Amino acid sequence: MQSDKDIASGDAETAAAGDAETAAAVERIDATVPATVRAVCARLHEAGHQSVCVGGAVRDALLGRAPGDWDVATSAAPAEVQALFDKTVDTGIQHGTVTVMARPASGRGRRLPIEVTTFRGDGSYSDGRRPDSVTFGVPLREDLARRDFVINAMAYDPVRRALIDPFGGRRDLARGLIRAVGEPARRFDEDGLRVMRAVRFAAKLGFALDAATEAAIPGALGRLSQVSWERIRSELFALLVARAAAEGLAIAARTGILAQILPELAIEDDADAACWAQTLARLTATPEDDACLRLCALLWEVGAPRRLEAAARRLKTSNADRARLVGVNTWAPRWRAYRDGDARLRELLAALGRARVPDAIALWRAQAAAEDRGEQAEALRELARRAQAILDAGHPLATGELALSGGDVMRILDMKPGRAVGLLLEAALARVLVAPALNTPERLGALLPELLAALPAAGEGGARGSGRGPR
Repeated sequence: MQSDKDIASGDAETAAAGDAETAAAVERIDATVPATVRAVCARLHEAGHQSVCVGGAVRDALLGRAPGDWDVATSAAPAEVQALFDKTVDTGIQHGTVTVMARPASGRGRRLPIEVTTFRGDGSYSDGRRPDSVTFGVPLREDLARRDFVINAMAYDPVRRALIDPFGGRRDLARGLIRAVGEPARRFDEDGLRVMRAVRFAAKLGFALDAATEAAIPGALGRLSQVSWERIRSELFALLVARAAAEGLAIAARTGILAQILPELAIEDDADAACWAQTLARLTATPEDDACLRLCALLWEVGAPRRLEAAARRLKTSNADRARLVGVNTWAPRWRAYRDGDARLRELLAALGRARVPDAIALWRAQAAAEDRGEQAEALRELARRAQAILDAGHPLATGELALSGGDVMRILDMKPGRAVGLLLEAALARVLVAPALNTPERLGALLPELLAALPAAGEGGARGSGRGPR
C-alpha cells in the first residue's frame, strides 16, 4: 500500500498512446468525450493551462459504460477560468469550482453546465466532509491523490489524447477492485461517507474491496456518525438498486456499517444469521429499480410499525416513502393470517390499500424465491396469484370504490352529514369484501337499513335527519 507521502512525491505516470492496450483505452475514452467538454478543455489549453477530464466519467468510459456528468480539472485559477468564458456560475469557488455554461458545438440551443475545478491540495477535514482549507496551484498528481478510490483517480487530456493514471486505476478496473488512494484510514477520515461509497461502488460495479480498504472501515465508523442522514440515505438507496446489492449489503454488515445505520438488522446469533441470508435472497428477488421497495424487502422481518417508523425517520426518507414502508411492511408480512379464502385476502388487501397491493405482491413473490421450504414458497406464489386476480377483477378495497357514495347514503336514509355516514360506508365495505356481488347501488341501498340498525346506539340522538351520527 502506498502512503500519502509516497503518492505526493512521485512523478505522475502519463500514458499517451504508446502501447496497444493504452491506445485502445485512449480511443475508448476519446470516443465518449462530448464536444462541449472538449471545447472547454481546448480553450483552457490555448490560454496556457493544463486541463483534463476527471472522475467517474473517465472510469465509466474505460468500463464501456455510458458516462454521466463530465467534470474538468485545470491548473487555471478560478478567476482565470471566469475570465476565459463568457458565462460562468460560482458553484463552489471557495473550493476552486466554477461552472462554465458552455455553448453547444452547433452554437444553438441551451447552454450546458460543465464544472471546472482548479487543481488543489486539501487541508484537514474537521467536519468529516469538506476541507478546512485548500491550496491551489498544485500538480495534477497531487490533485488526483486527494480523491477517494484509485478507479476514480484517473484523468484524461482530450487535447493531448493522454490518459493519466498515476496509481493504477486501469489495473484495479481489470482486477475488479475498489482500493483507497494512499492510506485508507486517512481517506475515510476526510469524509465519513466514503465508507458507504466504497460499498456502493463495489455493489454497483460488481467489484471486491481491497483488503486494506475494507479493514479500515470499522475504525472509520465514528466519522460516519457525523455524516448527515440525508447523505447516508442517498448512498443506501443507491446501494439498494445496485446490480450486486446483496454482496454490497453483506460487506456493509460485516464491517459494521449496517448495524450503525439500521440497528433493526443487527446479527447477534445463528438464527439472525440465517434470517439475514434469507433477507439478502429476498432483496435480490425484489425488482431492482425500486429503492424504497427494496428497503421494504430489507426490513421485512422488523414487523412493529413503530420500529419501521423509527427507521424511516432516522433515514430522513420522504413522507411518501415512509408511508409506503410502514404501510406495506405492517401488513404484507402477516399474510399467513389471511391466506384462507378470498374474503380474508380481500380484507388484507383493503388494509394495505389498492396502491400498495402491487408492492405486497412483489414482496410475496420475492419471499417465495427466498424460501428454502417448497410448501411455504408455493403458498406465497399462490397468494400473489390470487391477490393479482382480485386486483384485476376490480373488487372494491376502499369505501371510495363502493357503488354508493356518502351522498347516496344520506339521501337513501334521509341523514345529515356526520360520523354515522362514514361508519355505514365502512360497514358496507366489510360486507362487500366478503361478497363482492353486493357492490351495486340497488343491493347496497337495500342493505343500508340493516347496517344502520347494527350501528352502536342506533337511533339514540336521532341518526335519521339529526345530522349526528350514532355514538
